[in-house]
Amino acid sequence: MPSKKSPKTFVLDTNVILHDPTCIKQFQENNIVIPLAVIEEIDHFKRGNNVINLNAREFARTLDSLTGNAIFNGGVSIGKGKGKVRVVITKGLCKEIKEVFREDNADHRVLSAAYELEKAAKIKKKNILVTKDVNLRMKAKALGLQAEDYTTDRISNVEELYSGKEFLEDFDDDIIQRLYVPPFEVPAEKVFKLTNKEAVPNKFFIIRNAGRSVLTFYNADQDIIHKVDKSPIYGITPRNAEQTFASHALLNNNIPLVTLTGKAGTGKTLLALASALQVRKYYRQIYIARPVVPLSNKDIGYLPGDVESKLGPYMQPLWDNLKVIQDQFKETDKSFQAINNMIKEEKLVIEPLSYIRGRSLQRIFFIVDEAQNLTPHEVKTIITRVGEGAKIVLTGDIYQIDHPYLDTFSNGLSYLIDHFKGQKLYAHVNLEKGERSELAEIASNLL
Repeated sequence: MPSKKSPKTFVLDTNVILHDPTCIKQFQENNIVIPLAVIEEIDHFKRGNNVINLNAREFARTLDSLTGNAIFNGGVSIGKGKGKVRVVITKGLCKEIKEVFREDNADHRVLSAAYELEKAAKIKKKNILVTKDVNLRMKAKALGLQAEDYTTDRISNVEELYSGKEFLEDFDDDIIQRLYVPPFEVPAEKVFKLTNKEAVPNKFFIIRNAGRSVLTFYNADQDIIHKVDKSPIYGITPRNAEQTFASHALLNNNIPLVTLTGKAGTGKTLLALASALQVRKYYRQIYIARPVVPLSNKDIGYLPGDVESKLGPYMQPLWDNLKVIQDQFKETDKSFQAINNMIKEEKLVIEPLSYIRGRSLQRIFFIVDEAQNLTPHEVKTIITRVGEGAKIVLTGDIYQIDHPYLDTFSNGLSYLIDHFKGQKLYAHVNLEKGERSELAEIASNLL
C-alpha cells in the first residue's frame, strides 16, 4: 500500500495576502507559515480605503478568527481537510541571509524565515516560498530554496480566452436571406447543426458566404440567431462589426454583466459610456470608475499634493471620453445639455474605484475602466455587490497591465472572462481593430 504523501509547507509573502485575503484557504491539506514580518507589513496597510487596505483588514479578521497561542507554536487547523497555519517569529536575519543580503528589510526577513524552515526540516524541498514578487523568487532560488508564484486564480491559456465572437463560413444563401427579412431570425438549432458549434449564450457570429454576410447574436432564452443592426448610440456610430456587437451587448437590458477587451483606441470605454447615456432612463445613476494602481503596494497617500491633484491624471481619460460624446452635439442641443445636467445633479459620477465602495448599487449602470489592473478577488468583491436592476461593464486591455503583481494570466478581467463564459447573464466582446486614427493603429501594433 503506497505511503501517504506528507504535506508541504508554504511560506506566504505579504503581496500574496494583499492580492487575495482568502489565500490561506487555497492550499488544500498543506500547511502555511506566515513570518511575523508579514504580520507587521499587513498592519501597516490596514488603514485606508484602497483595495489593499480592505484586503489587509479582511485577512487580519480571518487570522484573528483562528486566534490562540497555538498559532505561534504548532499552528491551528484552517478547517476540515485543510492543513495548519502558524506564525513564525524570527530574530532578524539568519547568518546565511545576512552574508548575502546586507540590508535588513521585510523581504529579506521573509526570505530568512523560509531559509530557516528549510534548514531545520527533516524532509528537504517541502518548504516553498510563495510570492508574487519575481525578484524575491529569484533571490530564494539563488539560495537553493523553492519559490513559486501564487497561481490559484491564474488562468491556464490566454490564447484560448473566450473572444465572444466567431466567423461562420460558407453558409447557404437561404439562411442569410432569412436574416435580412422580418422577423430577422432563424432557429439556432439550424445554424449550430450545420456548423457543429457550441451553443454559448449571448455569443456573436458573423455568418457569411462568398456573396454576402450578416452580423448575428445567439439568444439562448428564445434559442434563436437574430440579426444585429448597426445604429448610433448617443451620437457615436459603431465603425466595425466588433463595435456593433459591443453596443448590442451594452444596450441589452437582459445582460447585466458585460466585459469588453481590446488594445488602446478600439473604443471600449467610449462605447460603454455612450451606451450608459443612451439607456440612462432605466437607471438611477451612472458610475464610471477606474482603479488607482498602487506602486509597490503604496497607496496614493505617498504621492505629493492634495487628493484632487493626485487623482486628476487617473480620471482624466474618462472625462476625455465624455467630452468626445458631448462634442457630437451642438451646445444648444438637449443631448449636450443633458450631460451637463447629469454631472451637476450627480446622476453621472466619475470617481476612483475605491471611492465607489460602500455605495448602493441598485439600478446603477456601473462602468469599471482599466479592469485588467484588478485582482480576481477584487472583481468578485465588486460584482457580488451589484444589486437588482443594475448593469456592470468592465473594460480593459489584458496585455497592458500596470499593477506590479498582476499579468495577463492572473488579472481579474482575464479570470472573469474565463469563468463566466456560457452564463446567460453575461456577454463579452474582444475588440481588435483600433479606430482612433491610422497612425494610432500602426503605433499600437508596432511599438
